[in-house]
Amino acid sequence: MKLTRTTSENKDFQKLTALFDEYLIDIDGDEKDFFAQYNHVYLENVVVCYDDSIAVGCGAFKKHENNTAEIKRMFVHPEHRGKGVANLILKELELWAIELENTNAILETSIKLKAAIALYLKSGYIPIENYGQYIGVESSYCMKKILK
Repeated sequence: MKLTRTTSENKDFQKLTALFDEYLIDIDGDEKDFFAQYNHVYLENVVVCYDDSIAVGCGAFKKHENNTAEIKRMFVHPEHRGKGVANLILKELELWAIELENTNAILETSIKLKAAIALYLKSGYIPIENYGQYIGVESSYCMKKILK
């Protein structure tokens, strides 16, 4: 597996996130338009994971506030799940965030994405109150990790 740091202009990232958006239509249902407005923004900090030149997963972060990076757009192609790809991407995003002097990472995921929640818990994230645009959104599950 090879990890590449890039931006959201990366064509492989765009292909993967398009698949992710299709997947989220079933997950988010009537709330899909609400979440879509926060997912289609330019991101400077994107990681794409390649397996033999095939893009198999991605993730990103953006500056939130006060030395906090917000993890975004974590997705692994269904055919490549269970191989540790998401863990590799998350660790690279955290390392990059630390290099940019972030001391915390936060994220939002769906309460329906049990595998994602399990990954984040295993990676040291803890549940927090919903923040920002997710306050009052019952389907959102927010988490935080202190980066070392």
